[in-house]
Amino acid sequence: MAFEFTDDNFKTEALDTDKLVLVDFWAPWCGPCKAIGPVIEELSNEYSDVVVGKVNVDDHPQVSSQFKVRSIPTVLLLKGGEVMEKFVGARTKKEYVAAIDKHTVSA
Repeated sequence: MAFEFTDDNFKTEALDTDKLVLVDFWAPWCGPCKAIGPVIEELSNEYSDVVVGKVNVDDHPQVSSQFKVRSIPTVLLLKGGEVMEKFVGARTKKEYVAAIDKHTVSA
């Protein structure tokens, strides 16, 4: 199950980890957010070495503001607290998988 990021836990759980982190910024009233919800859940089950989570922008505006999220869904891929990839709008699972794989391939 995807992790629920909040304004209170985001720094510890998403920024201070050495793991790759995929964050889905969403809201319950957002149609495209609902469409990618199952994809985000699948990714959280398939990638045990990646932190996959969601931020409800209505409940946690601080994190949303910090990353200048203006449209939802927005999906960020973070590593070491830095944004590696940013997807605005609903995307396919294939696109998310390609981005995760690109940043998890060991050199």
